[in-house]
Amino acid sequence: MVDVGGKPATSRRAVARGRVRFGREAFDLLKENRLRKGDALGTARLAGIQAGKRTADWIPLCHQVPLDHLDVTIDLEEVGCEAMVTATAEARWPTGVEMEAMVAVSAACLTLYDMAKGVDRSIEITGIELMEKSGGRTGLWRRDGENA
Repeated sequence: MVDVGGKPATSRRAVARGRVRFGREAFDLLKENRLRKGDALGTARLAGIQAGKRTADWIPLCHQVPLDHLDVTIDLEEVGCEAMVTATAEARWPTGVEMEAMVAVSAACLTLYDMAKGVDRSIEITGIELMEKSGGRTGLWRRDGENA
């Protein structure tokens, strides 16, 4: 584990996203909240938050970061039958929260798969990636290239 004891606590923020692509039947059932396992969107959102808070249990040598805020949103995109999962993690700490955001997205995506797999085994989880991070020594970074 990297020693961050000498680093100052600063405001940290990270945004990650991922996509889950469904077949039409599974997507329609998800959208209409009619999957047999129940409220997939609500369950996935809670799974993401729960996992993000426990990132150090998922990732060896990852610091246990006391989060100030963690949000998971899921937007359904009719074109492509996709769910876009976005997680935003924030903390005032000596190390970043990129892993917390990415773990939250991963858990939410996996939960959506689990909730709909009985209808569609061909579901794809793709593009889990860091979109933005701010704070700390390296400052602002954005995937779109607009870095400070």
